[in-house]
Amino acid sequence: MSDSGAISRSPDHQIINSPTRVRWRIAALLFLISVVTYIDRVNISVTARQMMPAWGLTDIEMGQVFSVFTVGYALCQLPGGWLGDRFGPRLLLTGAVLWWSFFTALTAVAATWPLAAVLGVFGSLILVRLLVGVGEAAALPNFNRAVANWLPSHERGLGIGLAIGGIGIGSAITPPITAWLMVNYGWQTAFYASAALGIVIALAWFVYATDRPSQHRQVNAGELQIIGEHSAEAEDRSAWSLFIRNRAVWWLVLSYTCLGYVAYVFLSWFYLYLVNVRGFGVLRGALFASMPFLAMAISCPLGGWTTDRLARAYGVRHGRAYAGSAGMLLAAASILVGAIVPSAYAAVALLSMGAGWLYFSVGAYWASTVDLSPRHAGALSGIMNTGANIGGSLSPTVTPLIAAHVGWTAALATAAGVALLGGIMWLWIDPRHAR
Repeated sequence: MSDSGAISRSPDHQIINSPTRVRWRIAALLFLISVVTYIDRVNISVTARQMMPAWGLTDIEMGQVFSVFTVGYALCQLPGGWLGDRFGPRLLLTGAVLWWSFFTALTAVAATWPLAAVLGVFGSLILVRLLVGVGEAAALPNFNRAVANWLPSHERGLGIGLAIGGIGIGSAITPPITAWLMVNYGWQTAFYASAALGIVIALAWFVYATDRPSQHRQVNAGELQIIGEHSAEAEDRSAWSLFIRNRAVWWLVLSYTCLGYVAYVFLSWFYLYLVNVRGFGVLRGALFASMPFLAMAISCPLGGWTTDRLARAYGVRHGRAYAGSAGMLLAAASILVGAIVPSAYAAVALLSMGAGWLYFSVGAYWASTVDLSPRHAGALSGIMNTGANIGGSLSPTVTPLIAAHVGWTAALATAAGVALLGGIMWLWIDPRHAR
């Protein structure tokens, strides 16, 4: 609150409780967009088996194609969130989904479109996947922007948990569906189909969603309830000012960087670990490799619901910290035990539980950015998710290096240690409104 004691009365500072039926339809659309983001991210790892010989790409070149997506994704987190704060999530998410759907479809013809004559096949594919990453960077920060606008504080953890839970579903269903399309209709079809799905969902979001409940045609003015307002002094600061001045934001970003490190161990190495280290066959390994992502899909909304209940019972600071730290600490314990247990099947169960506990904490992280500054929720969550991608850019390289020199048990124990560190950092995170 300012020295004068005045509170801003602009709509940006009001917490509005909107009708349940509409706000959860908004959350359901965010979930579907989340599923599409990971379909468009993961499908190339399956089609690579036929793309590489068709276009004469080496393993190293294909690895660089995988990595360049993360470059575009990480660099544009903050701009994507800032634009959502400024122009609203309706337009930003519509444009972002159409953008990355276009470049997903273009992936199928990257070797033959006119720019390939200038850049070559490899350069053309690098550019296309970079631009897919640029588009997808706007997704999660604008999920949080929409949740901040539509859901009251006691439902934000569940809302963002449900939305991000689509990551688990998308990651789990993409390999078998993509493989089936590739075998029956050619690998290019997988990109066309996922791009078409993205366009349909983008149009559904554009038609149904609005930036705020007061703008929605299915919401009557009498159904809206202002249940609180935010401090003008805190809200008038920029997102960067909050990041620099507020230690809670620093700790939140650092802790989420730890989560990103561990998450990318599952995204990049879990399947090969099961096949090469635990001795599963190719098909059985593929089946069990989906288990962590199914655990994520279940635990992400569950953790969001839990942090909301705890926040109502014990206050925002303890409610977010209890759920966030518990998820990270239990993930550390599960991963460590899963790494050393002799039974391969027990390892699958424990490591999958570790992934589930990791994503149990996600709702607490993302809801905390809204708690810290509702006006800047998009930009702050973009900063936080940049940290996750910094961690995620390290673990795919660091993990096999540790495994090569010390063994896979040590590599997974390192991931467990990083999760433990991230859980401890919640001691210094106070996600109440920035002051």
